[in-house]
Amino acid sequence: MGDLLKEKSTWEEFFDAHAPVYEDNVFTKNTIREVDFLIEELSLPPGGSILDIGCGTGRHSIELAKRGYSVTGLDLSSEMLARAAASAKAAGVNVNWIRSDATHFSLPERYDGAICLCEGAFGLLGQKDDPIGQPLSILSNISRSLKPEAKAVLTVLNGAAMLRRSTNDDVSEGRFDPLTMVWSSEHPPREGLPPVPIRERAFMPTELILLFRLAGLSVLNLWGGTAGNWGKRTLDLDEIEIMIVARKTAEPSDAGEFDFVPEVIPAPTDVYVELKLAGSWHDI
Repeated sequence: MGDLLKEKSTWEEFFDAHAPVYEDNVFTKNTIREVDFLIEELSLPPGGSILDIGCGTGRHSIELAKRGYSVTGLDLSSEMLARAAASAKAAGVNVNWIRSDATHFSLPERYDGAICLCEGAFGLLGQKDDPIGQPLSILSNISRSLKPEAKAVLTVLNGAAMLRRSTNDDVSEGRFDPLTMVWSSEHPPREGLPPVPIRERAFMPTELILLFRLAGLSVLNLWGGTAGNWGKRTLDLDEIEIMIVARKTAEPSDAGEFDFVPEVIPAPTDVYVELKLAGSWHDI
């Protein structure tokens, strides 16, 4: 296999550098309880197959594999995947690790369930990504990967919370775009490193229902989904994340191709695929 990656995206650069300290984040400390929740919500059959999009260092994938599920973990970051592969080996489980951009993957297998959690992929925009088309591409790829009637669980940034904490100064100074719900900032991947420019997309519940529907996914529940505080409860306006539970009921719509982009952001001039060959996982 060849190396099709011309240069790293900003998010790949960020997560490659963040990988050594990722599991120091406080939100990574509830893996067992979160996997209990996921197994119940996804209604997985014993030994069923599950796709983890934006799997990071593999904490959910590995715990699911420990419980006898057939797991595929997909992530953009080679450094995250290297740590995931090492942790899986240490735990004595097999996980199929795939290196790919979530907006461009296509897998031959159809899965019994899928997860995309903790801003692992959904809502992380590249510098030229369309704020509607990019997340819809991810949802469509997830949908195509699922068996009919299979379920998916995702967590995304809460648009209500982003609106409530943003100011007119944030808008005028270019940090927050209320038309696209995109927050732009520079953040160091870990202490001592220079900041990396990043764009994060938040969502309102009604647009999530529409985007999921266009991807062939019917939303079953919208709950409070902040990492470390999952629950079947009404969304708090100031909560960081929303949890979406959805079921595949159709194939993705052709309406997923969006040409309109508000004038406040530049129209994308290209589409890029970020794929790279690495030793301990498959690249697509």
